[in-house]
Amino acid sequence: MATVLIIGASRGIGFEFARVHAARGDQVIATCRDDEAAAKLAGLGVRVERLDVTDAVAAKALVDRLPTLDRVVVNAGVFGPRDATPATVDTATWLSVFEVNVVAPLRLAALLADKVTGSMAFLSSRMGSIAMSGGGSAIYRTSKAALNAGIKALQVERGGRAPILLALHPGWVRTDMGGAGADIDVAQSVAGMVAVIDRAGPDASGGFFNYTGEVIPW
Repeated sequence: MATVLIIGASRGIGFEFARVHAARGDQVIATCRDDEAAAKLAGLGVRVERLDVTDAVAAKALVDRLPTLDRVVVNAGVFGPRDATPATVDTATWLSVFEVNVVAPLRLAALLADKVTGSMAFLSSRMGSIAMSGGGSAIYRTSKAALNAGIKALQVERGGRAPILLALHPGWVRTDMGGAGADIDVAQSVAGMVAVIDRAGPDASGGFFNYTGEVIPW
């Protein structure tokens, strides 16, 4: 039985990560922000912790009370305004996306790293790949590219020590963010990502992977 922390488990992909790990007998700690999500998670038999990932003080307090962890999944993220462009978006809005998608996950990673014996996986996006970049959605794309850079930097800093650090593309998933016309459902996405995490060894640390297991170029 593994001890697993899921950051951002209120709904969609994060909730499914919590459900899958609880179903296979893991001790799951799941974070959320509201009462409704907390009740749903409690129904899975998991330990629920309240956390707004942008609250640095709360993040540090959570880490201080956590046990040693075998696995962490950092799922919290936002897309930002879909019609915004670098020419039209105000600075505060752009920075708010970076706060959730970059600053908060990397802060948690740095705080948690010495407590994690196995893997730490981050929900990134193929849209953050510079090599595969298309046009549009610059606010979201730049945030995920920055997250990827931070994951790689932390992996280098750890110098081969645990945890195994992974950036994962969940696919185009039918969630609030992905929309009803997306390619795959949440269960297929999470099943694929769990399999990627399960088989990732130390040589995979710092890598960027599709939910199907293929390497995505940075």
